[in-house]
Amino acid sequence: MPIASINPATGETLKTFAPLSDAEIDRKLALAAQAFVAHRRTPYSQRAECLHRAAQILEDESERLGRLMTLEMGKTLKSAIAEAQKCAIGCRYYADHGEQHLAEEIIATNAWRSFIRYQPLGPVLAVMPWNFPFWQVFRFAAPALMAGNTGLLKHSSNVPQCALAIEEIILRAGFPEGAFQTLLIESGQVEAVLNDDRIVAATLTGSEAAGQAVASTAGRQIKKTVLELGGSDPFIVMPSTDLDSTAAAAVGARTLNNGQSCIAAKRFIVADAIYPEFEARFVERMAALRIGDPMLPETEIGPLATPGIREILHNQVTKAKQHGARVLLGGHPIDGPGNYYAPTVLTDVAPQSPVYREELFGPVAMLFRVKDIGEAIRLANDSPFGLGSSIWTNDAGEAEQFINGIEAGQAFVNSTVASDPRLPFGGVKRSGYGRELSALGIREFVNVKTVWVK
Repeated sequence: MPIASINPATGETLKTFAPLSDAEIDRKLALAAQAFVAHRRTPYSQRAECLHRAAQILEDESERLGRLMTLEMGKTLKSAIAEAQKCAIGCRYYADHGEQHLAEEIIATNAWRSFIRYQPLGPVLAVMPWNFPFWQVFRFAAPALMAGNTGLLKHSSNVPQCALAIEEIILRAGFPEGAFQTLLIESGQVEAVLNDDRIVAATLTGSEAAGQAVASTAGRQIKKTVLELGGSDPFIVMPSTDLDSTAAAAVGARTLNNGQSCIAAKRFIVADAIYPEFEARFVERMAALRIGDPMLPETEIGPLATPGIREILHNQVTKAKQHGARVLLGGHPIDGPGNYYAPTVLTDVAPQSPVYREELFGPVAMLFRVKDIGEAIRLANDSPFGLGSSIWTNDAGEAEQFINGIEAGQAFVNSTVASDPRLPFGGVKRSGYGRELSALGIREFVNVKTVWVK
């Protein structure tokens, strides 16, 4: 089956690609292994120069690259341009701080000299999703290349042109041929690549099922993995917050990337005293969102990435209604071309309803009413996921209780959840393990070597 680039706003097939043959994959794996031998010996300063050049390309060509993202997966053009620019920030962060993060650490012992040295591992396979087709890749690629590893990218099959553009940027930036390559392969070909001895580790951002498959295969080969999986992030609203600005932030948090983000707020947990007013403001703002062509600057909600994603989302909403949920807004696909879904607000979602424990990947929000902090924390934690959390309160004591009590890899107080190169990113529970970004991210795929000199 060909790998196809299809415009989700129109359904038009833009371009198709034949998956790589086994022989072609083998040649790319050989090139990655050969490139690693040379790349691992390059000085940090040379790697940093290449990352700075990549950042400049990303900035200079952000509109072209943004249009490519929008054409392939439907995010609004303004958010796609911002994504390319964020990738530039990530490249510059590791160019400027990577050497420091990997500097030898002297440890005082009874040896004449003892220290920790961080050394690259080799070719790492990255299995990446379509929803942030550039940022998800660069937040792996920048630290991996700075550490001296080489990378192979298996991107989602609906964003092949983005995948090829990323490889081109890294090559144009001055990294050696083979340091980073795109593998245009289907999901069924991933296992063989993971089983190849030349692949030393893998990172995956994607669904729980995809994470299970990659972790299982890599585990049988005793290969390191980092997984960033799904999320059903709570957005908790307490009485001390400003309701109008918080409702506006809540809508932005739910509709980020057309609602297709693992760290988008999905469960809105609101204190009883302010629930009616918050619900009214939230529904009003959701109803006012401008839906349309993602290329237009005024558009706030574009199409979902594929027809299948829209179908899954609508089935979840339908089942929620069958289990007693009330639809305050939307709840249906939008007629016409493209994969559009109406902004939707659900309430009275029962714990027995399947959607209560699922991730909603689209502009669908669930509202919950709680009587106090304890109930809010229990509800926030009553989920198989633990990626991010957003807490809205002007009471420092309340904030501290939420920070300590919520089971998530990230807690943002009076702010929506976002990734930042300076801070570690990742989750707990079924949201995955390991960390991306910051010093912790660059150290995931290195040999942390203890050296003892008597």
